[in-house]
Amino acid sequence: MDFYNLFLQPYESYTPIQIALEIIAATFGILSVYFSIKKNIWVYPTGIVSTALYVYILFVFGLLGDCMINIYYTIMSIYGWILWSKSAEDHVHVHVSWTEKKEWWLACLLFVLSLIAVALVYYYKPVIDNNFNFENSELGFYHLDWANGLDIITTSLFLVGMWLMAKRKIENWIFWIIGDLICIPMMIYKGLGITSIQYIIFTILAIQGWLSWRNSK
Repeated sequence: MDFYNLFLQPYESYTPIQIALEIIAATFGILSVYFSIKKNIWVYPTGIVSTALYVYILFVFGLLGDCMINIYYTIMSIYGWILWSKSAEDHVHVHVSWTEKKEWWLACLLFVLSLIAVALVYYYKPVIDNNFNFENSELGFYHLDWANGLDIITTSLFLVGMWLMAKRKIENWIFWIIGDLICIPMMIYKGLGITSIQYIIFTILAIQGWLSWRNSK
């Protein structure tokens, strides 16, 4: 497949508003990661703009797991904003630390619970698509393609990454890197070319973030 078929052709069926919203969401998402690398509290207000827009975009395109994670992102961004505001030495920048053993156990628990929760959402997706009507809705995973299956995993990875970032833990970047790499082909497959390019940039920035936070300790 050439560049046009991968990134541009899907947008022929999109409205100008949908395209504009995806561009705005992607731009603010990149800004959020940049501020995160700098340990700058502006990671949260820029992130909230991006995640709120993606809640709508991903719901429209049927990526329920990513839609749920962006709802979670929005909530966790408010939570993280509060935590970072309390710990910021100059009201802007914060100190970071390594994840402790107890926090790793909590992270594993969050990952497993997220897998179960998102899998249940996809199990009941036929009901959701039928306006929450169980009549004539066949429950199950038969409707899942490979992208939706990966969506369950990336949702769990990003949930843990967001929680560790709010806690200012260096290892949060590991979860972002793995999840971002998975999302690149997934978004191309779903026809969200702009968002797939965003995830390529996210991967590069996440590697930089990992190196920056690790070297600061």
